[in-house]
Amino acid sequence: MHRRDLLKAALTLPLLPWALSPTVARAWEAGPAVAGLRSRVRPGDAGWPTSTQWNQLKDAVGGRLQALHSPFEACSAQNAACQEALAQIKNPYYLGDQPALTQTSGWADAWTSHPSAYAVAAETTQDVVAAVNFARRHHLRLVVKGGGHSYQGTSAAPDSLLIWTRHMNAVSLHDAFVPQGGEGREAPVPAVSVQSGAMWIDAYNAVTTRGGRYVQGGGCTTVGVAGLVQSGGFGSFSKNFGSASGNLLEAEVVTADGKVRVVNQHQDPELFWGIKGGGGGSLGVVTRLTLRTHDLPDTFGAVFGAIKADSDEAYRALLAFTMRFYRDALFNPHWGEQIQFRGNNIVKLSMVFQGLSQQQAEQVWTPYLAAVRARHDWHIQDDVKVLALPARHFWDADFFRAHFPDAIVPDRREGAPREHMVWAGDEGQVGQFIHGYRSGWLPQSLLDERQLDRLSNAMFDASRRWGFSLHFNKGLAGAPADAIARSRDTAMNPGAMDAFALMITGGESDPAFPGMPGAEPNLDKARKDKAAIDRCADALLGVAPGAGSYVSESDYFEGDWQASFWGANYPRLATAKRRYDPDGLFFVRHGVGSEGWSEDGFTRLRQNA
Repeated sequence: MHRRDLLKAALTLPLLPWALSPTVARAWEAGPAVAGLRSRVRPGDAGWPTSTQWNQLKDAVGGRLQALHSPFEACSAQNAACQEALAQIKNPYYLGDQPALTQTSGWADAWTSHPSAYAVAAETTQDVVAAVNFARRHHLRLVVKGGGHSYQGTSAAPDSLLIWTRHMNAVSLHDAFVPQGGEGREAPVPAVSVQSGAMWIDAYNAVTTRGGRYVQGGGCTTVGVAGLVQSGGFGSFSKNFGSASGNLLEAEVVTADGKVRVVNQHQDPELFWGIKGGGGGSLGVVTRLTLRTHDLPDTFGAVFGAIKADSDEAYRALLAFTMRFYRDALFNPHWGEQIQFRGNNIVKLSMVFQGLSQQQAEQVWTPYLAAVRARHDWHIQDDVKVLALPARHFWDADFFRAHFPDAIVPDRREGAPREHMVWAGDEGQVGQFIHGYRSGWLPQSLLDERQLDRLSNAMFDASRRWGFSLHFNKGLAGAPADAIARSRDTAMNPGAMDAFALMITGGESDPAFPGMPGAEPNLDKARKDKAAIDRCADALLGVAPGAGSYVSESDYFEGDWQASFWGANYPRLATAKRRYDPDGLFFVRHGVGSEGWSEDGFTRLRQNA
């Protein structure tokens, strides 16, 4: 039996009292009694709140309750909202400002972007408390949206109440932060507090561009801070600084009982541990996070280019050579991001580095480029460029406007903050309709000389099916010991600590929001693409049996998601869920405790409820 199958057998349905694991069954029975709620209510059901009750909620949140409708509803040339949406469809800042839209428009045979029925546009923690209490009292399906970047469609749901935290985006720096309850027990550290609606560009602008320090966050500037931390949180430089969740010091959380809890390693430590990589929206609504900040390196930089092989055999050799070069020269805290491998026999370099000068980075790559030039059947397809810049300017939109304008796409709407930009390479994801997606962590043992040819052969076989990339910053093997230790003390799958990279393969097409003119996705092509994507992933992961998957970047159809996303940590997460949300108010498909509910989160499946 494969390791993954063993984990699946051990962890499947851990919240159900008839699960095979006696330990998990006892943990379930030890919890408080479960209410008799069999299903949540929808519009038109007898229990759906009356207009008077909705108005009471509206009053409680200062008028910030709104009924949601997609701008593509009844779309026409005369509909100004629809025309604006069409004009801004590739602007992630616009999409994030629309509570009725999502950053991804859907996934073939999985989900389609449909707005919630109502949204509380929260501006304070008390707004969140009012929404949580209202949803609990009226048995509503509750959804939480900050950045809204969920590939899985978890930031919206038809017939639900949405807690939308976009306007809770304050960022404040601390020279010497001590978590509550840690006074006299912990040394103060520099930190940053970020409200849950902030995007990473907001945090980077405050911490790095203006503050001259570093906070570990996401690579995409429009990702929400809270969502990334709760899912684990990898960024371009995680190989040095660890995961975002590993750098969390404290959080403010509204739990299912409507209580506001300040959690850290001293107060509600199991809830604190659970939100560090346990997945967003399953244990409570995070309203504020405080993260450790670090000394800023002198430089950040990037290496871009592409190498092409003239034949399949030459490409097979190029893959083996590239992976040996990675192991010997790049498998260390200085390097992150990715190399892409394609069926046209191209290796595309998209690497970043920290703490090296441009000259030092160029010296690292000199042997690689010399070897490429020495072979008649390898060629430099796109010039390999090494660029370094002062680290303080890495997220400085004005600096890029002046020096590298083609590298960024700013939010061009009138009145948009000048710092709001997205990397040009990320623009293709905006509004995407996903055809298929897979990921898996590759253990560092595959870089051993006895295993490396096996790895490169599997990579070649995978590239014949579909393109894929290795994201080296999303595997923490090779990171400093303290960064690994902080990241290990999270709910994320422990396999990430021993992985040298996260393999990602996927495919998508243009935005296809329901009602959007001319946006019917080609489902036949999407299904063919998915089959090829699956063959690619299966070919590569054949050398990594039991490899876990990163919850934020994973297959919607993951069959053994408990083991894949959280591994041996899942029973502990399930216990935290049982303690802090015994009635299952917070539901996320393939989130902690979701086994007890139908796919849409409306009907309880567990017996004896």
